[in-house]
Amino acid sequence: MKKILLFLALASLAITSCKNDDDNNTTQEVSIETQNAYDDEAIQKFLKDNYFDSRGNIVAFSSTSTTDDNEKPLSEYSPVKLNSGVVYISRYTPTNGKTIAATDKIRIMHNTQTYVAVKGSDNIVKFDSKFPFRTTIISSGTPEIDPAYYYVRNSVLTKYNTDNKTTKTRTFYEMEGFQEAIKNFQSCEIPDDADYNLQGVIIVPSRAAYARDEHFAFSSISFKNRSFVFNFQVYKTETRTSADD
Repeated sequence: MKKILLFLALASLAITSCKNDDDNNTTQEVSIETQNAYDDEAIQKFLKDNYFDSRGNIVAFSSTSTTDDNEKPLSEYSPVKLNSGVVYISRYTPTNGKTIAATDKIRIMHNTQTYVAVKGSDNIVKFDSKFPFRTTIISSGTPEIDPAYYYVRNSVLTKYNTDNKTTKTRTFYEMEGFQEAIKNFQSCEIPDDADYNLQGVIIVPSRAAYARDEHFAFSSISFKNRSFVFNFQVYKTETRTSADD
């Protein structure tokens, strides 16, 4: 009898624990206006809470160590805010830089994370629910080539619509906020095997990313309400030909 009671007690504890986990991982959707305000506020907090290391990687300030006390927060790198709400920081201009055209094939080395901006129980608005988008620095060590979130090839879009009997437009793939900000940078024109020195950061609030619209399944989760933090370097660009499209 004691064994049965113990089993029931443990089962009840496990169910309660799972329920608590579910509650903690559930983000209640707010109005679009509130989400936009949260995004803007969370971006400012992110800029204050993080810094660049010597190679341009974004690193969070430690709350337990003093080794980063002399680092300069991202907020002190003269961040630029665009009308769309996108914020970008450029660490440097490449020596032999090349203008990035709207239809170029780009090769981009980056560590890009996504977040949902939420207000916590302490009434502080911050980025939460971190989920990776692309992490070429960690995974392949080589740049991503011709990503569709920058420019989707016409052949790719046409095939998707044909296969799925849909009429999706370019915005189903492309991220307007990223497109808008990247034109303020230049490509470094270096080979794929060159050591990286990240150019800076582009932070795209959800309204300038995929907002609450249907989008291509880039990952296993939906990017609804998610803001994107691109920590990147454009290695090279190439003019797109009709054969590439």
